[in-house]
Amino acid sequence: MNRQSVWNKWKDGMKTLGIYLQKTLLSDFLSFLKWVAIALVSGVVIGVAGTAFHLAIGWAEQTRDTVQWIPLLLPAGGLLIVFLYHIAGMDTDPGTDLVLFSVRSKSQVSWKTAPLIFAATVITHLLGGSAGREGAALQLGGSLGSVLGRLFRLDIKDMHIITLCGMSAGFSALFGTPMAAAIFAMEVISVGVMYYAALVPCVLAALVASQISFAAGSHATAFPLAESVVPEISAAGVAQVVILAALCALVSILVCLVFHKTSLLYRKFLRNPYLRIAVGGILVIGLAMLLGTRDYLGAGMPVIQRAINGEARPEAFILKLLFTALTLGAGFKGGEIVPSFFIGATFGCIAAGFLGLPPEFAAALGLAAVFCGVTNCPVSSFVLSMELFGAQGALYFLLAVSVSYALSGYYGLYSKQKILYSKTRPVFIDVQTK
Repeated sequence: MNRQSVWNKWKDGMKTLGIYLQKTLLSDFLSFLKWVAIALVSGVVIGVAGTAFHLAIGWAEQTRDTVQWIPLLLPAGGLLIVFLYHIAGMDTDPGTDLVLFSVRSKSQVSWKTAPLIFAATVITHLLGGSAGREGAALQLGGSLGSVLGRLFRLDIKDMHIITLCGMSAGFSALFGTPMAAAIFAMEVISVGVMYYAALVPCVLAALVASQISFAAGSHATAFPLAESVVPEISAAGVAQVVILAALCALVSILVCLVFHKTSLLYRKFLRNPYLRIAVGGILVIGLAMLLGTRDYLGAGMPVIQRAINGEARPEAFILKLLFTALTLGAGFKGGEIVPSFFIGATFGCIAAGFLGLPPEFAAALGLAAVFCGVTNCPVSSFVLSMELFGAQGALYFLLAVSVSYALSGYYGLYSKQKILYSKTRPVFIDVQTK
């Protein structure tokens, strides 16, 4: 083969390669632009809805604190919630589990989920049910994301991504933590494998949603720690944090077991959903009256703030666990995430006295570690700790969530969550949480 032939073949090869790269890069760029546009629309639509939800929850909590007798209506509010889901044909709605499952399957979240979870969660908080907000925000965002996907005529794979966009935007608008919101939506579905194709859409949607929420007067949830309460890195400090995180892992297992078992017990002994939720409401309000405190009604953010300030009652984490299990197990709507914050922060604050850690710092570690244990999301938990508490003690927070993740077993708040790889060995296991 002469030199001219070699040169011609090389030129043809380079031309073919150039055409291939041009088509590939153009296709990637057009896909990027498509998802930027979709993420912006999702962020705006779900950001507005999430902000309205945030304001409605704020109004509900303020009204409950002002009108002292209103929690007495909790059983009646429960009956209204069951009725609303019944007339919508969603008596057996699986809640957040359906949103998680839809990202791995051809199932789609109904548009009815958004207005139902909005109204039902506001009713629960208004009347004193012990529940959080973020689980409801995931349902709200996932439902609206699915609606937008159908409007945009997206295929099933793209529907998965826009559902993640919606989850990120809903969480971000409500909690004001866009980094954790974006990562959590991608991590919680299938632990061990993240849909990185959703990274740009989720980040943009979360960012837009948080800015809309801030523009409406909301503030990012944050509990900044003073540098004086964060110990220096030392062998003793590492040992103390490892022990605390291990204890928090056990607490997270307890949380998941109590939540799931309480729901099963309700359904075993009270098969009628109206009777079940009415009894649940009576138990929650009766227990609050018996204890003579309203600390365990609603989400409990003031108690979390006090724990981060170094003040918590020894029995607080157990009582919050009981109140929330009685509320959600009966059929009231809301989320489990803020109650897990409450449980982790108060437990950490109390455990600090036995471990020799500053109570403020231990409360923050406990919040992050229990959240990690119940969600099986170590990356999200670490990012969330940075947004909530600042970068002081970052290595300790990373250590705490790592230990909690490793020792919390295969339990979780969401039964449709999958853990693809073993927590202790590089082995593919593909199991659903217990």
